[in-house]
Amino acid sequence: MQENKEKQTMGLVTVTSGYVLWGLLAIYWSFLGQVNAVFILAQRIVWSLVFMAAYLLVTRRWKEAVDALRSRATMSNCFLCGVLITLNWGIYIYAVNSGHVLQASMGYFIEPVLVGLMGVIAFRERPSKAETATFLIAGVGIAYLTVRTGRFPILALAIAVPFTVYGALKKRVPLTAQTSLFMETLCMTPFALAFSAWWCAGHGGTTGVLAGASFWLLPACGVVTSVPLLLFNLGVKEIPYYFSGILMYINPTLQFLVGLIYFREALNVDQLIAFCIIWVGIIVTLTEKVRVIRAQKGKHAPAVLPRRKRMENAAQTCYTEEK
Repeated sequence: MQENKEKQTMGLVTVTSGYVLWGLLAIYWSFLGQVNAVFILAQRIVWSLVFMAAYLLVTRRWKEAVDALRSRATMSNCFLCGVLITLNWGIYIYAVNSGHVLQASMGYFIEPVLVGLMGVIAFRERPSKAETATFLIAGVGIAYLTVRTGRFPILALAIAVPFTVYGALKKRVPLTAQTSLFMETLCMTPFALAFSAWWCAGHGGTTGVLAGASFWLLPACGVVTSVPLLLFNLGVKEIPYYFSGILMYINPTLQFLVGLIYFREALNVDQLIAFCIIWVGIIVTLTEKVRVIRAQKGKHAPAVLPRRKRMENAAQTCYTEEK
């Protein structure tokens, strides 16, 4: 029981850390705004493979990767996961570098609702009443924005749907998070290398666009990509999938603030109202979680006796020992 609680706590910490890093990632991609978005995506895949290969080498986890190559079912799942996460990465980079950070953040607001539905339908998970209320209220906020703007959030859904399915498939992949991420990028690397070669041949490489310290932003893609995804993969198997959907709101909230403050994108009244509606739903679940945690701490805390009672017990103990 204690071991399961420790695993759940670690899962909570790692998944939350991953979402925080993802929420701030738009700032990094803005430094590469002058580079083709698909080329950035290709470099992101290649350097993620390099980073994860180095990680497996240092941690001596190559055996699991070799065994995975021998399993057709495992490789099929890894390939599908690779396609889904590549779509998510690419569309998000495009959204940031085309000036749609707020719309991208809305995609990640939609995502937890889809994750919650996926958890209930695919894994038969049972969210609490507060968590159900969060999903419903968030859905109201998204519906309000869609009706008010008169535009179906295609870009937002294009970001949300692939990652929702990706997270569900990850729970079925019989690999550690590290090996799974390596295999996913391995499956996508041939496509990434082919596009990189084609793009560099037609555009004279990247030196004409990036120079000096900024040239190293592309190799660093491997680190900024792999670390938060690795944290997510480490934690998502230790906590209920629907609860990871609640934590996902950390990511779009930070993205929303980055788009508003750092990129200074225009915020209209309808967007602000939708954002407030969604956060009302989040507060409902957060309040319930805090209450449950406090109740559990109170239940397991050792009882503290009044001073008079402690003195009486001590006196009784001494009398018994003398006899």
